[in-house]
Amino acid sequence: MRLGVLDVGSNTVHLLVVDAHPGAHPLPAHSHKAELRLAQLLDGDGAIGPEGVDRLISVIDRALQAAEDKGVEDLLPFATSAVREATNADEVLARVQDETGVRLQVLTGAEEARLTFLAARRWYGWSAGKLLVLDIGGGSLEIAFGMDEEPDAAVSLPLGAGRLTAGWLPGDRPGPEEIRALRRHVRAQIARTVGEFSRLGMPDHVVATSKTFKQLARIAGAAGSDEGRYVQRELKRESLEAWVPRLAAMTPEQRAELPGVSAGRAGQLLAGALVAEGAMDLFGVEALEICPWALREGVILRRLDHMDAEPTP
Repeated sequence: MRLGVLDVGSNTVHLLVVDAHPGAHPLPAHSHKAELRLAQLLDGDGAIGPEGVDRLISVIDRALQAAEDKGVEDLLPFATSAVREATNADEVLARVQDETGVRLQVLTGAEEARLTFLAARRWYGWSAGKLLVLDIGGGSLEIAFGMDEEPDAAVSLPLGAGRLTAGWLPGDRPGPEEIRALRRHVRAQIARTVGEFSRLGMPDHVVATSKTFKQLARIAGAAGSDEGRYVQRELKRESLEAWVPRLAAMTPEQRAELPGVSAGRAGQLLAGALVAEGAMDLFGVEALEICPWALREGVILRRLDHMDAEPTP
């Protein structure tokens, strides 16, 4: 069966097409994405303005055409923090449905964390033991921990790289005081959750998902995407700590010249690095592994689980 996942995220709208069957490994067939940066299109009242909604509808229309072209039989559309937290979310969702026919399922932050955890668990298997999973999106940071497929703890914090860049790091080269203020804010937010996870014990394996972690691992020396998804990629805290001041001294254009860093994400890489560094430090993580699967794969796996549970006619 050919499934499509339409992910309306804080940075991009991403259509992932896979060939999938219950009990089988989902095989990627096509990827279509457009950078929209919804998290940065909110007005002073926290609403997505008419122009932003127009752009969203246009991008969804193109994704629907791509899904049709690739023979998608079942489309799973969802939205994350940018839509979830918009003050006019209901109006945006209604207009999207009226003009495209797509009814976006708005995931809660905890649902994002749980689905991402499911994807990581399936990727690494039971032998990975207790997993701690970190994911930095455009609008939020998700943290989940557990031994099974359903995490014992899962939280979502408003510490996305796009959100923080827009709100805390104005201009191409923010000053030391602005960076320090953001660092304090990030660490205070994360520190509030550490106790909830610490009582569950130490993880056996720490993994991270998301474009931000992948880019940070790449500039720190991890293998590039051309070497395949099965190559182990690691990010060490020591390397990340050395890179943070270097990223702070660069303009977005200079960061875009680093290996694996896209021009569209270069501006928010510093904020993402501060979140990654804070999370690794406060959770006592010396090194983590980059997981190729994340939220979209979690949505697919959950759908396949439900298909497998449905009675055969």
